[in-house]
Amino acid sequence: MPSTEKPVESLAPTARTTLKRLPKRGMYDRSNVYEILDEGVVCHVGFSVDQQPYVIPTAYGRSGDCLYIHGSPASRMLRSLQDGIEVCVTVTLLDGLVLARSAFHHSMNYRSVVVFGTATLVEDSAHKLEALRSFTEHIMPGRWQEVRQPSPQELAGTLVLALPLEEASAKIRTGPPIDDADDYALPVWAGVVPLNLAPLAPIPDPQLPETIALPEYIQHYRKSSN
Repeated sequence: MPSTEKPVESLAPTARTTLKRLPKRGMYDRSNVYEILDEGVVCHVGFSVDQQPYVIPTAYGRSGDCLYIHGSPASRMLRSLQDGIEVCVTVTLLDGLVLARSAFHHSMNYRSVVVFGTATLVEDSAHKLEALRSFTEHIMPGRWQEVRQPSPQELAGTLVLALPLEEASAKIRTGPPIDDADDYALPVWAGVVPLNLAPLAPIPDPQLPETIALPEYIQHYRKSSN
């Protein structure tokens, strides 16, 4: 089972992770990559089966230096990936709309991660349970210890794949618009419209007894750290 401690070393750039366009935005430090992965909620998994490309959005979790995806054994994506197919996983956080003085230089402030590798099937029960814990805690920290743990039947009926975080990079854009020198004199508003993923008031299950209070970890939930 992978360590739950966050490694501090940098990821060695590869031919696939080295940024070709705007390389100064590329980051290969594990702390940057993991921070983005931990803040994101949905990843997109790209793969190819019988020369047909697919990109599937799905939830994920991270524990140590492994990324986990899970689902039903009937899932075509999971059934395909467990056979050792190369995948590309991406996660993107949108932090703001960058409004320039010219249409050409409009942009976005964002943080993104791209991971390449081969996912493998998690068969060890303890390892699978740790992966499912990482899913739950990724969505809502503090939740795992409060809810019922997966039963043996539920554990057997869930397919979990592990993708080692060995070939990955982050790409980040921050700051104001960058206009052409002549355009700075234009009488056009320019700047950044910040965006943030913020929770609304929790809605209790209609069948929830009134005596059950809203947990503190839900009251103070805030996914974004931006």
